[in-house]
Amino acid sequence: MSEEATIHRNVPKPMGPPPIRPVGPPAYDRLQEAMAFLHLYDAETKRVPRGRLHDVSRSIRDTGTYEATIDELTMAGKMAWRNATRCNGRRIWRGLVVNDYRHLTTAREVFDACVDHIRRATNGGKLLPMLSVFPAKRDGEPGIRIWNQQLIRFAGYPQADGSVIGDPGNVELTRQAMKLGWEAKRGSFDTLPIIIQMPNQAPEFFDIPEDAVLRVPIIHPEYDWWAELGLEWHGLPAVSDMALDGGGLTYTAAPFSGWYMDNEIGSRNFADTDRYHMLPKIAERLGLSTRQDRTLWKDRVLLEINRAVNFSFRQARVTLVDHHTVSAQFMRFVDQEEKLGRVPRAEWSWIVPPMSGAACPVYHREFANDDVRPNFYYQPTPWPTDEDDD
Repeated sequence: MSEEATIHRNVPKPMGPPPIRPVGPPAYDRLQEAMAFLHLYDAETKRVPRGRLHDVSRSIRDTGTYEATIDELTMAGKMAWRNATRCNGRRIWRGLVVNDYRHLTTAREVFDACVDHIRRATNGGKLLPMLSVFPAKRDGEPGIRIWNQQLIRFAGYPQADGSVIGDPGNVELTRQAMKLGWEAKRGSFDTLPIIIQMPNQAPEFFDIPEDAVLRVPIIHPEYDWWAELGLEWHGLPAVSDMALDGGGLTYTAAPFSGWYMDNEIGSRNFADTDRYHMLPKIAERLGLSTRQDRTLWKDRVLLEINRAVNFSFRQARVTLVDHHTVSAQFMRFVDQEEKLGRVPRAEWSWIVPPMSGAACPVYHREFANDDVRPNFYYQPTPWPTDEDDD
């Protein structure tokens, strides 16, 4: 992403794989980054203790780094969420729960903390926005990596005919898990293990207890046959492969979670051709012809899928927000930021829902999309690639 501010007008960008941003500032910028963060933190909260800037500055000059206090870590996490330009659920950024796991030293401890995150954030279906932070990356060493894109992911098994049982989006992660010794079940919604790699160590995998994963069967408010499709989804979205960068410190393992917008499941996970690709199957059950796109059969099926997702989560009493409501909430976030004199930043193509975009207020706005810290950053793929093997 460009360091300069970019204005996104009403032209959507491709929805392909997100770009990899640089992970954290180089060591010689740490003092500058730390001072900028502490000044901003104090300006917003008046909570930076007297002498803290001097202590941090001296620590960086003497040792090359410093340790953030729990209050600083919490604020860095909240600011990172506030600055995350691809998230439309930032209105309640102040309510983020931050777990401090910086004292953990083994893969098993990190895994146990991830399971604790899943259980606590799921909260019986009344989801809580949560961030768990593990030890910061040390200079000259790789940081802790969680290989999963999200803590909860469904496996994908490629077949000889080119089809995939399960989630095609996780075929490579599934292959990596099997290489490590994970035993595949070959189902459509098998929970993958969490793969954790500590610095300079081999990766390890751990199975998530099934009772920790809240699953929502997808049914429809009108069509009884919908249950025969066998669709389900996990209630908690917990992104786990991004780095938290704040105050000159980089936390390469910092899973965070909120709750789903309906389109994320209905219009993307179930509908994308490189994911579960359910549109043609459901169109057939609805008696719709798929020969010509101009009949808008895809639109009709998308509507029914999203109706089913909303209905199912409501029946299961699991937090989920529809795309119209979250768009209105995001505009309230924009208003709040502007009243406080801050620039509300957003990446237009991610803030506008993939369904009924023009019917949502965010479609008709322009947003600055510059990169400011604290923030969450994409990281390189943690497992060896074909080029690495050559």
